[in-house]
Amino acid sequence: MFTVISCDSGTSARTGILQLEHGPVSTPVFMPVGTKGTVKAITDTDLKEIGFEIILSNTYHLYLQPGMEVIQGIGGLHQFMNWDRNILTDSGGFQIFSLSGLRKINTEGAWFQSHIDGAKHFISPEKAVEIQCILGSDIQMQLDVCNEWGSTYKDSVKSLDITIDWMFRAKSIWETYRDKGYKNSLFSIVQGNFFSDLRKRSVDACIAADTPGIAIGGLSVGEPPDLFYETLHNTASLLPKEKPRYVMGIGTPEYILFAIENGIDMFDCVLPTREGRNGRVFTRNGPIAIKKRENRMDFLPIDKECTCKVCRQYSRAYLRHLFKTQEILFSMLASYHNLFFLHQLILNARTAISENRFSVFKKEFLSQYKGDSNEN
Repeated sequence: MFTVISCDSGTSARTGILQLEHGPVSTPVFMPVGTKGTVKAITDTDLKEIGFEIILSNTYHLYLQPGMEVIQGIGGLHQFMNWDRNILTDSGGFQIFSLSGLRKINTEGAWFQSHIDGAKHFISPEKAVEIQCILGSDIQMQLDVCNEWGSTYKDSVKSLDITIDWMFRAKSIWETYRDKGYKNSLFSIVQGNFFSDLRKRSVDACIAADTPGIAIGGLSVGEPPDLFYETLHNTASLLPKEKPRYVMGIGTPEYILFAIENGIDMFDCVLPTREGRNGRVFTRNGPIAIKKRENRMDFLPIDKECTCKVCRQYSRAYLRHLFKTQEILFSMLASYHNLFFLHQLILNARTAISENRFSVFKKEFLSQYKGDSNEN
């Protein structure tokens, strides 16, 4: 399923190939987020044009709307959204966590109220697997319990106990689907909040479960950057080298490059498209706010070094005009550029790893890039 191709001798960075049902995926890889069956303001043709081999969708949102009967009726999520490459689906655990007062969690599963109409629903680890099998995702995630930064040790232990139990239950039902011919992969998720002993216990449980891949969850939930870096580094160092490693929910160049440096193969985030829609675009010198008056008479591209079709065809002045007049085209162009920028960053990182110079590449890129390190 996963083959390591090259390793950087000075770091834990590596390149590889992930073999999935809808084609191979080169790693490291950034996965655009199509939460509700679409990457916002981006067509499937645009995603393929940029070069993406895998995107992410969300079980919670698709389960509520349009509902499983609709997606099952057409033959799965690939057919529904006209995407013939790979799809990873998040189990919905993070979304349920975000509902706060609208959910109740115990060992059986999670009861929650729909954010759409307030209707009550129940999802168990088994049901999460069943839903993702209906979706036809190439990689599905176990249902897990995520804690916010600042949670007590006692609460974190309770959540981890449930997550580990749900992981083994998810694997059991997933194996029954595999026996029936279903060909997707299940990833387990490391939790444990920011307690090193709980993270170690969670990693050990994931190794024992022996799922095809392992994800690191519970990061970028409001913690300071230093704590993010420390927790990611310590957790990644415990993961088996033969399995693909996925850090959930990171999308800034700083966080991505640090993750790659620590041997992470996969990451996703809504950041590039959401920032784009809100008028913030990536450049080699850091992100800029296109709405600033200084761009009114600037007829240069967003980034003169960028080769994307947006930078080849449009000026900052025109993009600022689109943003200020609330034209839909702005969201499309800014989202395309931001996704292209991150994809090119990943391609350059792969090249640096294969040439055994990742540390130099990371240092040179970040010395020019002036962005912040806070995930949004």
